[in-house]
Amino acid sequence: MRDEPMAGQSNGMRREELLALPVAIDLDTGNRALGLGRSKGYELAKRGEYPCKVLRLGKAYRVVTADLLNLLGLAA
Repeated sequence: MRDEPMAGQSNGMRREELLALPVAIDLDTGNRALGLGRSKGYELAKRGEYPCKVLRLGKAYRVVTADLLNLLGLAA
């Protein structure tokens, strides 16, 4: 079961967390970074409309971290 955020806390990710991500991340982590819900994120990925590059590896989706950071204005 997923933990609910405590009152006053955001469900998003801090800059430090984003910059520490590996080269590719699972779609749930990408959704969290972008503030997308699980259903909406998977819907966008399935339609090829996710806001950054997504790779399909078998049944899994992986978000390219460099594209995500660029989209968020955190590219090095």
